[in-house]
Amino acid sequence: MAALKILGKSSSINVRKVLWTCAEIGLDFDLTEFGSGTPNSVTTPEFLILNPNAMVPVIQYEGQVLWESNTICRYLAARHQRTDLLPQDPMARAQVEKWMDWQATELNNAWRYAFMALVRHSPAHRDTAAIEHSVREWNRHMSIADLQLQRTGAYLVGDQFTLADIVLGLSLNRWRASPIAHANLPALQTYFDLLCKRSGYTQYGANGIA
Repeated sequence: MAALKILGKSSSINVRKVLWTCAEIGLDFDLTEFGSGTPNSVTTPEFLILNPNAMVPVIQYEGQVLWESNTICRYLAARHQRTDLLPQDPMARAQVEKWMDWQATELNNAWRYAFMALVRHSPAHRDTAAIEHSVREWNRHMSIADLQLQRTGAYLVGDQFTLADIVLGLSLNRWRASPIAHANLPALQTYFDLLCKRSGYTQYGANGIA
């Protein structure tokens, strides 16, 4: 079997989803650093052939190319028959994918402005009202996850660790590490402690990088 090649910055939250998934599967990979601040640019014609969006991660595996981090995680789990991470039963799988899609759309859109302003110090994100609104929405969305974790008492969709926990675990780390006023959400703290028992999370999730 050809080695999995991953193109992307090791500090990227979306790249780290894929790296953590590989760790859970026990899958070896070759990581080539691509992105701003690396010798390899995502805007070169060669990279744009792989991903016209000029974003990472991109994987090359078994003669195929794939992009979009959540899709890559789903593919790797399915390819290696890790039905614990991504169930075969249609409803059970949909429950996992529901939270993955929520993370990629609702949650990401909530934190983006505040994160770009307060962590990335982006000159394009300096509107005080927009920052405050983003922080409120970020906390509101994290409270949705907290309520779900109160219901399950363990992981995001139940007592089984799944891909949904990989994508939320990275988002939780970003929320905790960002300099904002954090809502008091005890279930998320318990969940964080639970995730920290997994070596993949301490290596690629809660590793000091937001």
